[in-house]
Amino acid sequence: MINEDMLMLTKELVNINSVNTTDGEREIGLFMEAYIREIPYFKRHPDQVIVRELKDDSLHRRNVMALLIGEKERKKRTLLFHGHTDTVGIEEYGALKPFACKPDELMEALAGLDLAPEVREDLESGNYLFGRGSCDMKSGDAVFLGILKEMCGQVQNLSGNILVSFNPVEENLHTGIIEGLDILEELKKTYELEYILAINNDFICPLFRGDQTKTLYTGTVGKLLPCFYIQGKETHVGQCFEGFDASMVAAGLVDKINLNSAFSDEYEGEYTYPPSVLKMKDLKPWYNVQTASEAFVYFNYFVHNASMEEIIGKLITAAKEVMQEALAKINEMSARFSKLSGQAHKDYEYPYRIMTYEELWQIAKDRGCTEKDLESRILDEMKKGTDKREIPIQTVRYLLHAAGITVPAVILYFAAPYCPHNTLQGKEEEIISRIRKIVQEVSDDTGETFRFMKFFPSLSDSSYLKIDDSEESLGLLTDNFPGMKELYPIPVDQIKRLNIPAVNYGCYGKDAHKWTERVNIPYTFEVLPLLLRKTIAFYLQ
Repeated sequence: MINEDMLMLTKELVNINSVNTTDGEREIGLFMEAYIREIPYFKRHPDQVIVRELKDDSLHRRNVMALLIGEKERKKRTLLFHGHTDTVGIEEYGALKPFACKPDELMEALAGLDLAPEVREDLESGNYLFGRGSCDMKSGDAVFLGILKEMCGQVQNLSGNILVSFNPVEENLHTGIIEGLDILEELKKTYELEYILAINNDFICPLFRGDQTKTLYTGTVGKLLPCFYIQGKETHVGQCFEGFDASMVAAGLVDKINLNSAFSDEYEGEYTYPPSVLKMKDLKPWYNVQTASEAFVYFNYFVHNASMEEIIGKLITAAKEVMQEALAKINEMSARFSKLSGQAHKDYEYPYRIMTYEELWQIAKDRGCTEKDLESRILDEMKKGTDKREIPIQTVRYLLHAAGITVPAVILYFAAPYCPHNTLQGKEEEIISRIRKIVQEVSDDTGETFRFMKFFPSLSDSSYLKIDDSEESLGLLTDNFPGMKELYPIPVDQIKRLNIPAVNYGCYGKDAHKWTERVNIPYTFEVLPLLLRKTIAFYLQ
């Protein structure tokens, strides 16, 4: 039977426009805190509701956690239920933007539009709730809140504990969960907790058209943001063949890397999605008739298990190929034009450099550059509010000058965010066996079919609960991440201390991050709660 309370709570959460980096992120945290504090158990135990604002956060966003301590038998074992409370923006809703966070009004408006057949079918079925955040992941949060309330009424039957954690800032920098690690450690010490399993309810979706099987993930994909700074050789457009256009190189990198499955990472038969370009631009500050002397491009790069050495090797090879192809194209086009115009032709020859940030830094350091020089530049850009991805551009420019490199060059570096990859391995695989038994019971009861995969593919706060990267890979990443301690300080040692096995159950829906985002009502508010209840019974009763 569909849990109507969870469905109505989802609508209330969607009504709060909590787009990332807006005041709504604070408002939804206040709503969740108020909801939890109204539960009779937490009226008796107000100290077990933990609310903490993010550090130096102008929006006063907050982590909201609540600890339910079982009373049947006092035990350390603790299940962690965690979810994020922010959403992506609503601009793509266009004329429907006023209804983006009002599910009933949105669905009424959608009924009068020309929709894709599958969207129309889902809308008219009555089995889907539309709206920003309905799928990613306010329905998942609502289920956690509903289950928490249920279990508070059964606390006398629990031998163990449930900690729920609702975190902001997941949709870009994961700041909420990262700062929430302090709270997890404090609670572990104060209440002598043992975190045996973390469950996220981030959205799951069909893996292909017509897919009806629900996917449970026993880990999460890693994410890197490789950035390429390109130094070219400018020229007047009236002498266009005499330059080395940085924009052409940036375009070549996009053509070489974007959506190229040669960069997909494989682990035990599972493959990451290939890289996607997230930004490409030249760095000209204004219009003129000079070709671009600088350009910049960065990619989303998913990781399952590859080492940083392997990843950097692939990216540097791609950059070398692009530079060679760019020079060949300049000469090919110059030869064609010379033949067309009757001019003499001679190939252009340009020396060029391809290197990692670490390699550039070593050259500049040998010429007298210091870490203090770099740090001051990074802090200056932070004060200006420069985007964290682009702050290192100033550092790379400075290092190229200090190193005396004036020829065309491509410098590879990494920027925020960095999301560690993890999956259940070794002894942790026993958890998969246990969950399989639970899932089989749910399947028998509901008729749903399930599959297990090792890596949640859509990025997750679970990345910061457990880390599988080797020390060597982490060191290589740090060496090629300009200003990492200032721009994106990941508490690696803390993550390793906590080392919480993390899985994703998930609300089920379609089109997350699209204006047709929607959550499936029968699965999310009937099957998913049953899955969580059986998990609690298995571990805590």
